Amino acid sequence: MSFNPDKILALAGRNLQGISKEELTDLYQALLQEGMHGLCFSPYVEGQQPGDTLSEEQVRRRLEIIRPYTKWVRSFSCTEGNELIPMIAKEMGMKTLVGAWLGKDDQINQEEVEGLIRLANEGYVDIAAVGNEVMYRKDLTEEQLLEFIQRVKQALPKTVVGYVDAYYEFEHRPRITEACDVILANCYPYWEGCALDYSLLYIKDMYNRAVKAGNGKKVIITETGWPSQGTPLYGAVPSDENFMKYFINIQTWSKLDDIPVFYFSSFDESWKVGAEGDVGAYWGIWEKDEKLKY
Repeated sequence: MSFNPDKILALAGRNLQGISKEELTDLYQALLQEGMHGLCFSPYVEGQQPGDTLSEEQVRRRLEIIRPYTKWVRSFSCTEGNELIPMIAKEMGMKTLVGAWLGKDDQINQEEVEGLIRLANEGYVDIAAVGNEVMYRKDLTEEQLLEFIQRVKQALPKTVVGYVDAYYEFEHRPRITEACDVILANCYPYWEGCALDYSLLYIKDMYNRAVKAGNGKKVIITETGWPSQGTPLYGAVPSDENFMKYFINIQTWSKLDDIPVFYFSSFDESWKVGAEGDVGAYWGIWEKDEKLKY
């Protein structure tokens, strides 16, 4: 995976308005080939959903597909086969941001946290994420989440430990922010109805708010992306062109300003329409059949 500063600077200077879809696709492909800091891993194939057990074959196959394009991979759970993701990713030479999925079921939470600690002790975890958008979903109290974070930090004194949530939660919950070694912020201009043309300025503001809340701690954007199909949300319109433009803008900014970004997501996943509406199935760089979209 190469990094060509001259090519990135050339992309940064481009006005993406009014160019043909063919030229846009060429720019998108050029930047994709340059590689990304990180990718969120979508493990579920057609017909699967969370709760189903992943096979080693499917995890290995999908990691092989994304391997040439990213340095880091992010996983969301440590049970039901998801524990294979960091194990195989490490074998392939990638770095790992590994999440324990926390929700309302305490037994599952205990299994997730124990799984995360075990994976880290075995050398498969570069950054440990204790929960994902738990405060946003109101699945746990702040006290419950803090107990899990402290438990993982005590068990893993040599591992970087954080918590993933929407950027503004770190402003509103200083105790959680203080407990984290690193701020893991999800930033989606799309979900706040921001038009594509203003989305880069918008995400820079999201990022800077997380930086200010972090008070000197490193901030990593753990999710951002744009859907390629589906129903518009206010000024935010899903389309192939907007998907590519957003990717180009975010990756160029990430490289030029050295902003660590985990792009969401690697593969389209049909099961997500239940939680997010019709756009949910169309966030991937690859289609659900594992072919590159563009």
